[in-house]
Amino acid sequence: MNNPKQLTFPWSKINKSLLEEFYFEESNLAVKDALLRDDDLFLYGISQTGKTFLLQSVCNYYSSKDKLSLYVPLKEAQNYGSKILDSLDQLNLICIDDIELVAKNKEWEIALFNLINSCLDSDCRIIFCSSLNPSSIEFELQDLISRIKKIDHIELMSVKSRNLPKAIKFIADMRSINLGENEIKYLITYSKRSISELISIINKLDDLSMQLKRRITIPLIKKLFGN
Repeated sequence: MNNPKQLTFPWSKINKSLLEEFYFEESNLAVKDALLRDDDLFLYGISQTGKTFLLQSVCNYYSSKDKLSLYVPLKEAQNYGSKILDSLDQLNLICIDDIELVAKNKEWEIALFNLINSCLDSDCRIIFCSSLNPSSIEFELQDLISRIKKIDHIELMSVKSRNLPKAIKFIADMRSINLGENEIKYLITYSKRSISELISIINKLDDLSMQLKRRITIPLIKKLFGN
């Protein structure tokens, strides 16, 4: 991680995700409030809505407050065995992404159940994340199901199509990237209409713009798209 207040694991990557750089439209303001509270949380929503960005942002927020945090993407972390969850309850925050990936894996389900119990005793906060509603994840360990049911859950909604131009403008401005109205319209028309995909494109455009020392125009966007 890019902050000494975050532990380093094999999957750790430098990230600069910040809550203030995430576009929260009205339907998601409750998500922001929930993330800033100290309670355990289960965040869910369809793919490409920015859940991973938010988990990493909360870790960075805790680090800025001199608190220890760890982001655990199960897509990668499950390759290292469930023992990686041992003793994590000594942290202030653990963010576990893609929890549905270890459903029906007895070893991991027991490890998650034990982690929740340990964190309850140590006052370590856990935020789980999934593309599925927690009630539809097919865990087999009844004790784990019971524990997760007791955790507040909240859905992250997709940015409405009519708000995508506003969202892109907000994100670009936060990164001090100059994007004109025509360029924003072009991006929305010729890319996937998901906020995660658009953020990725904006970042790549910014890198390409600096590399070529050119401002971001439609021809530059076409160059990025390979057109």
